[in-house]
This record gives sequence, C-alpha cells and structure tokens, in this order.
Amino acid sequence: MKTFTIAIGSDHAGFTYKEAIKAMLLGEGHTVRDLGTYSEAPCDYPDFIRPVAEAVARGDVERGIVLGGSGNGEAMVANRVKGVRCGLCWNEQVAIWNRAHNDANCLSLGQRTISEAEALHIVRVWLTTPFEGGRHIARLQKIDGI
Repeated sequence: MKTFTIAIGSDHAGFTYKEAIKAMLLGEGHTVRDLGTYSEAPCDYPDFIRPVAEAVARGDVERGIVLGGSGNGEAMVANRVKGVRCGLCWNEQVAIWNRAHNDANCLSLGQRTISEAEALHIVRVWLTTPFEGGRHIARLQKIDGI
C-alpha cells in the first residue's frame, strides 16, 4: 500500500478520533503531522483546521484529515483555502466518491456522527481510492477557477 504524508487536526469534539486515526496511520507506515488540538479542552476549530488546509495547499503534505463534532464547520474552513478540496464523509461510498470523482486532498469527519470503527474504515478507503480522471477533470478545473 502507498504511504502518504498527512496533516491532521481537530477541535476538542474530534480529539478522540484524531488520536485513534493518528495511531492507525502511524501503524500503517504513513507520516503524520499532528497540528492539534492536543486535548479535549474547549477550543475553536478554525485555529487547528486552517493550518492543516494550508499545509495541503502548500504541498507540505499530500493529504489532510480534519475532525470535529459534525465535520461540517471543519470542511468549510478547509475549503476556504485555495487548492484544497475537502469533503465531509460519513460512509464508505461517500469516501469513494470524494476521491474518485473529486480528487479530494482533504477529508472531514464528524466524531458525533459515526462510530470510531466507521471513521477508521472511511480513512482507509479514502486513502486507497484513486481519482478516476476522465469526465471529472473538467469539473475540477471549473472548481479551481472559482
């Protein structure tokens, strides 16, 4: 399996899953840059999500994973950074489409919406699903032109 350099970040509501995902990724040979938060103490998610998205956009990492309670706000913050395509995924099929159709370079997950086992599975599927290219390339060009 191909390994990636991945930035990961969460707020307090995604902290537990961030730690579990980080451990799984390291165990599978990926390089992980944990950009916080580092506890369950209340915090503001943009402070930790934007640095993940910026690392992806600069090319410092190949992929980004962001987490929160629902994952919605996290995806919104990440997508404000030019060059980032972040999708909120809640099951395997959505993770496949996220990569295959949108060539997503950032994944958002909600700790309050899925089980930890589902989150780990989604991450594995997302990392191993290739971009299909073809008809989807023109759509990505339109997104990048916005």
